[in-house]
Amino acid sequence: MELCMHSRPSFASDYMEGAHPAILARLMETNMLKTQGYGSDPFSQSAREKIRAACGCPDAEIHFLVGGTQTNATVIRGLLHSYEGVIAAGSGHISVHEAGAIELGGHKVLTLPHVSGKLRAADIEGLIADYRKDANSGHMVMPGMVYISHPTEYGTLYSLSELREISSVCRKNGLPLFLDGARLAYALSCPCNEVSLKDIARLCDVFYIGGTKCGALFGEAVVITQQNLIPHFFTVIKQNGALLAKGRMLGIQFDTLFEDDLYMKIGASAIAAADQIRDTLTKCGYRLFLDSPTNQVFIVMENEAAAQLARKAEITLWEKYDDTHTMVRFVTDWATQQRDVDMLVEILEQECNPTLACVS
Repeated sequence: MELCMHSRPSFASDYMEGAHPAILARLMETNMLKTQGYGSDPFSQSAREKIRAACGCPDAEIHFLVGGTQTNATVIRGLLHSYEGVIAAGSGHISVHEAGAIELGGHKVLTLPHVSGKLRAADIEGLIADYRKDANSGHMVMPGMVYISHPTEYGTLYSLSELREISSVCRKNGLPLFLDGARLAYALSCPCNEVSLKDIARLCDVFYIGGTKCGALFGEAVVITQQNLIPHFFTVIKQNGALLAKGRMLGIQFDTLFEDDLYMKIGASAIAAADQIRDTLTKCGYRLFLDSPTNQVFIVMENEAAAQLARKAEITLWEKYDDTHTMVRFVTDWATQQRDVDMLVEILEQECNPTLACVS
């Protein structure tokens, strides 16, 4: 089969390539070894120990799942009773981009307004209070947990104080806090990030460390900070079709990602490339939709200009901004090459008309 190489620079997403070369090399080195299945192999155990150490959480349960949507659906199903729902931002991944996977599992997503993709502690507390004082609460879906992501869908970051406030509201009201870390490498490596992996482990009840979008072939590492918070979670994973018989495939990848700071290096490399794109967009007069300091960059363009740009570079026409404008997304990752950045910069500087690209 002849490989089709893209002539356009690609900034459509952070899972368009295979895997970081270090991961592929490790998979090849261990390919002929025979190990036990379902994550009971020595590679998975080594990865668990490295993750526990990085999180400062020696008693954490670590489970490896195959993908982001399966992870969200499985964790939420494990945490909630049948009559409970999950609080999330209206822009959250489970609210918009998981095809009703949470609802398919029997749980309603209770959406709240967001600020740049982030939930506010006061809004969470208000929703819980409104439910509890409603005379008809017995006929309603009970708030049972809170879901956030770091970075958010818009590449924004929670400050440490914001995460503390949300965690405090959750613990005061007895609701577990679940953090989606599909792009966690790009949060942890961001120069302006205030929240460490240890902070997340301390303030959240469950979170996951993303692999699919952060250099792995596939896979996510779920961290449950309290033993038996989700009873029989291994079986819940199996029920949800998220358990690999060849569990070593996940263990080897995360063992490699947590060796020699590779996970952080992957994030830093992507952010450096995104910063170049941000700088060019600003200098050329494009309108940034918001301040997203991670590996996702969003601008607002007139529809015609957005379509023109999409013919010259692989980007994502993210969502409708208004009748005449589109929100455009650029994404970098571990595999972003300087030549691709240079090509995109040239397109943005010379071939696109800023008068069409900006919102006045």
